[in-house]
Amino acid sequence: MTNVIFFFKSFSSLHFQFPSLVPKPPPFLSFLSFHKKSSSNSLNSVDKTLIGALSGVLSFGLLFHSPLSVALDYSSVEIFSLSADSSPSDSSASCVEDELPDFGNSETVSPPVSNEDIVQEAWEIVNDSFLDAGHHRWSPEAWKRRQEDIMNMSIQTRSKAHNIIRRMLASLGDPYTRFLPPAEFSKMARYDMTGIGINLREVPDDSGGMKIKVLGLLLDGPAHLAGIRQGDEVLAVNGVDARGKSAFEVSSLLQGPNETHVTVKVKHGNCGPVESIQVQRQVLVRSPVFYRLEQIDAASSVGYVRLKEFNALAKKDLVTAMKRLETMGASYFILDLRDNLGGLVQAGIEIAKLFLNEGSTVIYTVGRDPQYQKNVVADTGPLVTAPVVVLVNKKTASASEIVASSLHDNCRAVLVGERTYGKGLIQSVFELHDRSGVAVTVGKYVTPNHKDINGNGIEPDFQNFPAWTDVTERLSQCSILHQG
Repeated sequence: MTNVIFFFKSFSSLHFQFPSLVPKPPPFLSFLSFHKKSSSNSLNSVDKTLIGALSGVLSFGLLFHSPLSVALDYSSVEIFSLSADSSPSDSSASCVEDELPDFGNSETVSPPVSNEDIVQEAWEIVNDSFLDAGHHRWSPEAWKRRQEDIMNMSIQTRSKAHNIIRRMLASLGDPYTRFLPPAEFSKMARYDMTGIGINLREVPDDSGGMKIKVLGLLLDGPAHLAGIRQGDEVLAVNGVDARGKSAFEVSSLLQGPNETHVTVKVKHGNCGPVESIQVQRQVLVRSPVFYRLEQIDAASSVGYVRLKEFNALAKKDLVTAMKRLETMGASYFILDLRDNLGGLVQAGIEIAKLFLNEGSTVIYTVGRDPQYQKNVVADTGPLVTAPVVVLVNKKTASASEIVASSLHDNCRAVLVGERTYGKGLIQSVFELHDRSGVAVTVGKYVTPNHKDINGNGIEPDFQNFPAWTDVTERLSQCSILHQG
């Protein structure tokens, strides 16, 4: 499970996870975060602001050598738009707008920056943030010596600068830390999970809450052709108020079957009119949930739920399945995560919360930087309290491992099957000043019982399906140990 977070200064981020269990190019991202350096001319500091890295989540398939997850956090520049009859001195007529990056315009010119500065910038990112989670051959002392070597070099071309960065990152011995040329980095900024061709972000509003804004659009995509614009605020989806919801939740509302329509109420920019726009979806989103009720004996039955992947519909459809099975009389539940390679990190976290008591730890993240030291906890009570069996195998990975370990360590489920795959790293993708980027391992996931998932996987309680009396006894013993 590799987690990637895209960072761009000062806004809440979107988060993803796609495991690649077979090292073949090009697989998907699992945990990534994207960072954009400060827009000032100085290249001496790395902007590592992370606000709510686990708050919003999107999914996409991107070109990576390993599973990564992505969170986007773009910087915003305040400008003042004056009405036609106002003057620069008429502050009451001015309105603050956000200037967002236009990914559809490939001709945008970046500020001039030297080849040496680009290499130095990449060096600083690793120096500040890299976590040698695999215990390879990185050390601060050796990395400092590499900087000294770089400072003595004259780099004549940008291509040579990029090759130096590639070799520099390869020396870390971490297969997930690598250079991203501008074309590849640009592709990552164009992901879409909504089905209508827009990316969403959470932005603080004046009241201390959050609002949902359009981060970017697919040029000539459904939303763009219908009249939605970059920087628009999403107010409602099919009449459902977007206020108080995360980017992940609003994106889920936008999804639906191919060629169906969704009505999006938007406010154009910060200062423009409010408009309800009907958009035709062009992506078929299939439910990842299959469920059925099976009779155990005359007095009890089990609700079986198969979850194939963690997409934007996973939580909603799982809640529906669990409620229906409980209404039908399910006394126990089976959550089948076999061959589930992951998907959206936040979807996995939200699904784990459905089974936990309020305040229970879902997962820990650890890293060198304090922003990666997080304890993710459940904020509500459980959806169901009946005993749960989670089926796992060697292809249970990434978000699936978050769910399995969370339920297991909180005494809510026993695990049955094979040891899981063991993907638990967090990558951040930092944008360099020439629009290339570096993906750097900055942290890892640790289970509520403080076990390192990455490279280890999760050992099941039983290899073969146990009797339900054994399940309830194991969970009871686990609870007693936790209380003690």
